Amino acid sequence: MGKWAIAVHGGAGIDPNLPVERQEQAKQLLTRCLNLGIAALRSNVSAIDVVELVIRELETDPLFNSGRGSALTEQGTVEMEASIMDGTKRRCGAVSGITTVKNPISLARLVMDKSPHSYLAFSGAEEFARKQGVEIVDNDYFVTDDNVGMLKLAKEANSILFDYRIPLGCAGAAVTDSPIVMNGLPISIYAPETVGCVVVDREGRCAAGTSTGGLMNKMMGRIGDSPLIGAGTYASELCGVSCTGEGEAIIRSTLARDVSAVMEYKGVGLQEAVDYVIKHRLDEGFAGLIAVSNKGEVVCGFNCNGMFRGCATEDGFMEVAMWE
Repeated sequence: MGKWAIAVHGGAGIDPNLPVERQEQAKQLLTRCLNLGIAALRSNVSAIDVVELVIRELETDPLFNSGRGSALTEQGTVEMEASIMDGTKRRCGAVSGITTVKNPISLARLVMDKSPHSYLAFSGAEEFARKQGVEIVDNDYFVTDDNVGMLKLAKEANSILFDYRIPLGCAGAAVTDSPIVMNGLPISIYAPETVGCVVVDREGRCAAGTSTGGLMNKMMGRIGDSPLIGAGTYASELCGVSCTGEGEAIIRSTLARDVSAVMEYKGVGLQEAVDYVIKHRLDEGFAGLIAVSNKGEVVCGFNCNGMFRGCATEDGFMEVAMWE
């Protein structure tokens, strides 16, 4: 019997001027989700079940950018995406373009368990959801007043907002003073709040999952790294990884898979593998990740100013943090 470990994240890149109240809300949510996962692991729930359980909780709370509270497209609607992977046999499921499914991570799990495919998107994914009897809600359920205001700001700035929760004054200043470039185009602010969870259970089984609403004011049909196996999510016999940050950079670097590959091909441990990919695989992109190994290790890494994150191990270690 090995030892379990768990990590959760609520996005990499944090506004330095983020109000203290919101910082505390984020910490409380991460703590609640960690405790939910810890209780399940102590009851010998499998890694893949714990990942789904924790991410469902994150999707239900509107604080982060997944499920209810997801970022809005250029047309003011929500298009969500998620993926989940069981490292034991490298089984996986992913969905994109989700507009009515209350918990996209559970639909991704159903794609893995109940379909012959690994990835379903848009109308096909929605039809599959209805056939599977998952909970369906109106798209308005996912839309919050805060996001409507931030979409308006993004359109006025003719920009894509990464941190759509930054107070209006801060966001307006960032648009003109310190633009960030993605794929050669100016982007106003960096701080996506994608959610993810990675778990290793007492059997040494690793699993990972990621869920997001994407970018505020994104083009209709845009797909990021979160549903892409090997980019935003990956799990193997060695480790489980969930990424967050600049999606296009994560996609180019196949960031999650690279952690496992470095461990496998270079024969190094989890910490060294995470350090290597964060330093050498992101080029000029900004991102972060959480990871667990089959030995019960847990590691968080990022190359931006901060990442909403929490982790715990069976040895009694527990941490919830935001900054470096």
